[in-house]
Amino acid sequence: MKILVTGAKGFVGKNLVAELKNRGYTNVFEFDKDTDKKLLDEYTKECEFVFNLAGVNRPKDEAEFMEGNFGFASELLKLLKKHNNKSPVLITSSTQAELDNAYGKSKRAGEDLLFKYSQETGAKVLVYRMPNVFGKWCRPNYNSAVATFCNNIAHDLPIQVNDPSVEMNLIYIDDLLNEFINAIEGKENKNGQFCFVEPIHGIKLGEIAELIKGFRKSRVDLSIADLSDSFTKKLYSTYLSYLPKTEFSYPLKMNVDNRGSFTEFIRTPERGQVSINISKPGITKGNHWHHTKNEKFLVVSGIGVIKFRKIDSDEIIEYFVSGEKLEVVDIPTGYTHNITNLGETDMVTIMWANEAFDPEKPDTYFLEV
Repeated sequence: MKILVTGAKGFVGKNLVAELKNRGYTNVFEFDKDTDKKLLDEYTKECEFVFNLAGVNRPKDEAEFMEGNFGFASELLKLLKKHNNKSPVLITSSTQAELDNAYGKSKRAGEDLLFKYSQETGAKVLVYRMPNVFGKWCRPNYNSAVATFCNNIAHDLPIQVNDPSVEMNLIYIDDLLNEFINAIEGKENKNGQFCFVEPIHGIKLGEIAELIKGFRKSRVDLSIADLSDSFTKKLYSTYLSYLPKTEFSYPLKMNVDNRGSFTEFIRTPERGQVSINISKPGITKGNHWHHTKNEKFLVVSGIGVIKFRKIDSDEIIEYFVSGEKLEVVDIPTGYTHNITNLGETDMVTIMWANEAFDPEKPDTYFLEV
């Protein structure tokens, strides 16, 4: 299928073009404000589906709203008529089309234009009235609070929250793309005249700001946000896309001694703690047991042995481990245990504990295996 995308370099257009190619749509005509206008005539002759994503959000003069949101759509539809091309046409409108402002009026005029075009030609039209969309590649300090907050907090710049109680209705870019591609296949979500995207996330502006601040802080306290919440998961993915190019990495505190090192990687209140343990050749670590704390050990490099002894027994149990054969060893409660590096190089073990270490309640008792 030959697909025309206008506004192809904008936030939604850029994401859509990338995903269309991911899904195997190789004939994508990309048109933007810098594209040679002559190409639009050629594209409207050949295309089999049209995404009209071109529009104006923040013009210098209000008159540009009508020119950008209505005028271009008129030009596009005239060219389709010229070529008698009755391909489906999808446009992105806004919930502000219901409001009596310059932007809303221009969006409503674009909707009416498309509905009239459908009546005249019989072409299928899809009009999506949408709230704000967020996700990667959205321009900060423009018309998206989420993009601005993510960008500024990631770059350690101030943000301004005039009213934290304002309720935001938001659509995530990937959900929008899924809906758009469903629309190509004739499976759009429609209610009356208008199409819609699901889910819509309702959340207060202040809560968004606090979540994003927490994402930045997580590099210090090693926490992970509650990604079981779909909005938080999407917002965190969005935030990461705004990291400065020089700050993709961040240091961890390595606790180093002559035996090797122990480094905490992730700490969560509900999923425990992940750490990296490095043992020098011949070194034994551990020789302790726990009442409730339990762990999982995974040796990813080197060779060693993990030994266990139930605290009221003389029987010693041994598990030989190696980075050549990855297997997890559970550390049951009530068993004193240790791990020894049997190789000639450093042994690296990923260690998970069911709770983050609390120096006030370590639940760790020394006892030789």
